[in-house]
Amino acid sequence: MTKTVAGTVKVGLIGGGGITRAHVRGYLAHAEKIAVAAVADVVEEAANTRAAELGAKPFTDYREMLASADVDAVDICLPHHLHADAIVAAAEAGKHVLCEKPLCLTAEEARRVADAVRANDVTLMCAHNQLFFPSVAKARELLDSGLLGTVYEVRTTDSFHNDFDPENMGWRASAKTSGGGELIDTGYHPTYLLLHLADAQPTEATAFLSTHRLKFMEGEDSAQVLVRFANGVVGQMVTSWAYDPAPGTEKFSVVGELGSLTGTEDSVTYRLRSGEEETFTFGATDAFSDEIGAFADCLREGTRPIHTEVEGIAVLGVLLAAYEGARTGTIAKVMSL
Repeated sequence: MTKTVAGTVKVGLIGGGGITRAHVRGYLAHAEKIAVAAVADVVEEAANTRAAELGAKPFTDYREMLASADVDAVDICLPHHLHADAIVAAAEAGKHVLCEKPLCLTAEEARRVADAVRANDVTLMCAHNQLFFPSVAKARELLDSGLLGTVYEVRTTDSFHNDFDPENMGWRASAKTSGGGELIDTGYHPTYLLLHLADAQPTEATAFLSTHRLKFMEGEDSAQVLVRFANGVVGQMVTSWAYDPAPGTEKFSVVGELGSLTGTEDSVTYRLRSGEEETFTFGATDAFSDEIGAFADCLREGTRPIHTEVEGIAVLGVLLAAYEGARTGTIAKVMSL
């Protein structure tokens, strides 16, 4: 059994950039059970700013932090190409891991991550924050109840008009550091949501990739993906930085033998072939904050995170197969480790 943490979980934050602001809200909201004790960022000013904000000790080298700081876990908020090395280093230091998406970028990195996490008996939680939308939890509850019977189709959408330009895009403009384009970045969210709702192992995928508007970046700014799952479900996913979705486009939907359900960030509606229908609405929530609280609970109670490296690698497998399918004009197999 993976070791648990007694008392307040002490975290080393690796990376002090933009996404950490959302994570900091979670640490402040759940201060009774989890707190940042150290912050590492290669930019000294960023490390000092975040550390001061949290009453933590600053470092400019996360390996030094792992060696000397009193932390139980790390929260990795680095550029994509740096995730795998940081996960492996943290696991080898005996620290639990919360890692921002994507988990890593290649099949070889995925093997290294999986081996390190399992060999060192640490818990890894993927920071898949949209799984903490109440609407997603309700949809999963309804599906688990058998409401729709056998599921046939799942669709997810995550698109917005991004204001990136060559001056502010930074490392995301390079495929070498981002791992691709929009698909492996924002597109990661609708991909893990697709897997969560399909509730099965993905087996093959393909994609159409486009660069409609952000022509200065190396990768695509939009993608449409098809995925087949081992249980027969077919998934469809649309994601883009080039445009907002058309009005009325659902964030997710599921169709089954007995009816369908559709969802947004704050509502779920089901409609059955029998004529029965119901809508559930939810108040404002902070999915990032809920994610941090759930991470603390998993470490303190020894429970499994909603998505571990297993699901993180499955999501990566879909993305790599989608890229391969787009490159070759074929349907590609999803890797299995």
